Amino acid sequence: MTQHSDELLASLTHALLERAAHHGADAADAIAVKGTSVSIDVRERALEHADRSEGADIGLRVFVGQKQANVSASDISTSTIDTMAERAVAMAREAPDDPYAGLADAADLAKDWDIAALELSDPGGDPSAEDLQSQALRAEEAARSVAGVTQVEKAITAFDRRQVHLATSNGFSGGYNRSNFGISVSAICGEGTAMERDYSGDSRTYAADMRSPEEIGAEAGHRATERVGARKPPTGAFPVLFDERISASLIGHLLSAINGVSISRGSSWLRDDMGAQVLPKGLSIYENPHRPRAMASRAFDAEGLATQARFLVENGVLQSWTLDLATARKLGMTSTANASRGTKSAPSPSVTNIELTQGTASRSDLIAQMGTGLLVTSMIGATINPNTGDYSRGAAGLWVENGEITHPVNECTIAGNLRDMLRDVTPANDARAHLSRVVPSLLVSGMTIAGA
Repeated sequence: MTQHSDELLASLTHALLERAAHHGADAADAIAVKGTSVSIDVRERALEHADRSEGADIGLRVFVGQKQANVSASDISTSTIDTMAERAVAMAREAPDDPYAGLADAADLAKDWDIAALELSDPGGDPSAEDLQSQALRAEEAARSVAGVTQVEKAITAFDRRQVHLATSNGFSGGYNRSNFGISVSAICGEGTAMERDYSGDSRTYAADMRSPEEIGAEAGHRATERVGARKPPTGAFPVLFDERISASLIGHLLSAINGVSISRGSSWLRDDMGAQVLPKGLSIYENPHRPRAMASRAFDAEGLATQARFLVENGVLQSWTLDLATARKLGMTSTANASRGTKSAPSPSVTNIELTQGTASRSDLIAQMGTGLLVTSMIGATINPNTGDYSRGAAGLWVENGEITHPVNECTIAGNLRDMLRDVTPANDARAHLSRVVPSLLVSGMTIAGA
């Protein structure tokens, strides 16, 4: 995006703040987002769907005493900005008092950040629709070429570039650009009730980092053929190995449990575990919001606070909650600069890039170690009790006997308790370093499998 776009978004946020003050707000923050996205779907070697969208959105949060209100719009005209500010102040005056609402102290606001060092936006030109369609066709053809693939459900390529600017009435003003390139392919084997489906994909900040369409398509095809002849596994207690492509979901449950919203409401199975052992000794979860070319990187959070690298879990011990200003105030703590927001809502806490300590064993080593059990490659549905950590999910994957993969399985449920599961994990060494959640395959030595 051009320098003109940068100036436009900055001017929009400052106009929102000015009109909010004019209409009686004691304080305010404003966010403006401008973006372009293109997606191309191909099927049976032909274009099936093309979509392009572009536009700008603005959001305004105002404070009147300890009351607050949030409004948004996709019209950036001067009259709309004035109307938004007037309505937001009127809404705030009618809202209940919130003792935890308010901007950051001006002295705590981020200063002198280096957006360029984060490499959030590819400086190259945007791909054309023709380029994206060519990539999708190549990915589809690679999947179709895999023996046993009967059809390619879809091959999708996508690109988006967006710009964000945040400003606050007490002095913060900053913005950044992001780009994202993506390819995904879903391949099918078999017919009727014997049909099996699997996928592959890649998503990167820089186009040059993308895997080739041919590699992605072929991987989708091979994954689908691996599932042919799937049957239910036996019921019982067995080791379960979470494949790298879905293992981040397991760590995601821990991240949800330490989110400030859950902690402040008392609705987390980890609410009393600060300083307790939540992972095996030797394992840590490190958050680094400054990793170059990572999709969750940011120099400042949605409340204008400077982001910092930190350990969420160190040597297995829980070190920190994930907090924005409001949840930190509720808990009598300090924000961890993890506020996130869009134009339509107030900030809430969320993590940026996290990395779980990798192990020394390969996935194959863990398969050999587990003896007899289930390698989970996909999951569907979830029943998670946020207060107790009780866990149950539908699963499919590959059955392991005597340390070797024997056949595919599906239509089963895996169950356990997250507290016990996470204290028992053994990591492999196969995490993909470019992801925002760098989590390797994870072996849990004992879970309940409900199958045949």
